Amino acid sequence: MLPIDPSKKLSFRRCISDGDLVIVYERHDTMKAVKVSESSTLQNRFGVFKHSDWIGKPFGSKVFSSKGGFVYLLAPTPELWTLVLSHRTQILYIADISFVVMYLEIVPGCLVLESGTGSGSLTTSLARAVAPTGHVYTFDFHEQRAVSAREDFDRTGLNSLVTVGVRDIQGEGFPDDFTGVVDSVFLDLPQPWLAIPSAGKMLKQDGVLCSFSPCIEQVQRSSETLGSHFTDIRTFEVLLRTYEVREGKMESCQGDEGSSFGSSSFGSLPCKRRQTSNEGSNWQENPSSPMIIARPSVEARGHTGYLTFARLKCAA
Repeated sequence: MLPIDPSKKLSFRRCISDGDLVIVYERHDTMKAVKVSESSTLQNRFGVFKHSDWIGKPFGSKVFSSKGGFVYLLAPTPELWTLVLSHRTQILYIADISFVVMYLEIVPGCLVLESGTGSGSLTTSLARAVAPTGHVYTFDFHEQRAVSAREDFDRTGLNSLVTVGVRDIQGEGFPDDFTGVVDSVFLDLPQPWLAIPSAGKMLKQDGVLCSFSPCIEQVQRSSETLGSHFTDIRTFEVLLRTYEVREGKMESCQGDEGSSFGSSSFGSLPCKRRQTSNEGSNWQENPSSPMIIARPSVEARGHTGYLTFARLKCAA
């Protein structure tokens, strides 16, 4: 959960209060962030929902509209926030984010530098990882993006864990105040090789750097620069394949001796269904019964970028 003020620490057992931020879940691909206000309402295709009915309910509750429709009220975790935040720039998604947090070896108490902030998708997860005693200093050269990011971190309760600065890290490097005290550095820049020398000065001995780049040419040039003061240089491409699982019916199906299968809304798939408790334990052929069908999502994301990690060499 998002680590905020201890008196308001979010959990699925905590009740929603006036002024809280909640994620309204309509379906897996339709969610929105809403600030609860006792006098407000939410109107969508499922009806009108009074915020006053939400107050006092625990996160995860199912609430109903005036005409019987329903939504779920979820706590704003970094994973959900990544799906609903405003896209001021191209963002990192969950597969890359989880990989970054792991390979940067980020734990509670770490000091992390990030450039650039963008929409703050990664920053939110970095903040949770360093909580409650660590801190994330994130920089963006675009002042309005930095202002918007600060507002988002205030909404999600992370302003005590994140400091947003306006700075051209490619041209100026990181502030000298961080020299030799940083555990991890993350770069999401058009020319990361220009910032790598400064990042190396910020890191503690054995500290870890990660650079995110969409093009392999950027990776090649960054790796050349990293070779001077870094070791254990590795590049990864994280590809995530999601599946849709639904109940459906087959239009036709041949028996065990047949070689063709019927079609469904998911396309051509084997005609199988799960047995009920009073039937045999094996799978049976039945063309007319509902069955659980799974297939790769047609909206699955492909390449997002390359993640290059490197460890600062220890001084001799």
